[in-house]
Amino acid sequence: MNDTNKYSLEQQIHLNIEEHNANKVPNVSFLDKRGIKPSGIYDSFWKFAVERQKIFELRRLGSPYPWTNNPILLQYKFTNAYRASDRVSQYLIKEVIYPNKCASSFSPEDIFFRIILFKLFNRIETWEYLEGELGEISYKSYSFEIYDNLLSKRIEKGEKIYSAAYIMPSGSSLGYKNKHSNNLKLIEHMMSEHIVKKIALIRSLKELYELLLSFPTLGKFLAFQYAIDINYSTLCNFSEMDYVVAGPGARGGISKLFSDTNGYTDEYIIQLMAENQEQEFQRLNLNFNYIGNRKLQLIDCQNIFCETDKYTRVAYPNFNGNGRKRIKQLFTPNLSQPIDYFYPPKWHIVF
Repeated sequence: MNDTNKYSLEQQIHLNIEEHNANKVPNVSFLDKRGIKPSGIYDSFWKFAVERQKIFELRRLGSPYPWTNNPILLQYKFTNAYRASDRVSQYLIKEVIYPNKCASSFSPEDIFFRIILFKLFNRIETWEYLEGELGEISYKSYSFEIYDNLLSKRIEKGEKIYSAAYIMPSGSSLGYKNKHSNNLKLIEHMMSEHIVKKIALIRSLKELYELLLSFPTLGKFLAFQYAIDINYSTLCNFSEMDYVVAGPGARGGISKLFSDTNGYTDEYIIQLMAENQEQEFQRLNLNFNYIGNRKLQLIDCQNIFCETDKYTRVAYPNFNGNGRKRIKQLFTPNLSQPIDYFYPPKWHIVF
């Protein structure tokens, strides 16, 4: 059954209008002068970003549900326009890196250890389980045997320890049967290579990415995601406009939103979108509510391409892209109290 059959008549009209608009290829000057041709659904990138950010703002301010009349955004789960606004990223920033909005009590080694330990599993419940069993998590009190046993017990009880967001490689090359054991050994390997001291010497986000990529089991996508996570901390302070690596979802979105990229890399396309965002919002008469004075960064635009790829599976089913036709995760509104959003202090975000 086609997903659109699940919607009401009013919602179906909304989707039909979107499908009709897909026949109109926009004239975009900064793309045209580079010989890049947008597809008929190119504008959905900007429209999705605005509507998703509007939902974020309404939720942040405690406005009553529903926060949109867009049937797709009501039905399915999407990440925020800003990566740092997502639930797991917020937990990482507020509880792992800056608990009590302060990182001064942790050594640089502790900060790195906490970030990588959290991100290898990327699951809030796993972190809270370990914290509940161990108290404050730090490298100085780390023991492979204790951590490995605790995680094994968690699995034996039928509890998940990994998030479904990222697929962490098993890391069997590190010598253990269990995936989590290899992940712990990966952290040990990083620390034995004095990675924190190496981070202090590097001078760009790209160098941080390449350093992480040099370790076993970390592919390009995870290495870049971890570089962004580390860059939230006090260990380094690189611009998120410096470098980007396009993940598979972003590549799928780009393949749909452009009929011809004229040989430019996906990373360059992401850069063009970030650099021309204000011009594009103005062209479409859209009002994007930035967080503080922070524009969408390369990592944010990379994520929006990924989410637009998902969105267009339903909104524009005739644009196949990577061949995926459905969105897996449904949206369940959390109607509890508004989240107290907190961003890295060095960003100077003031609402």
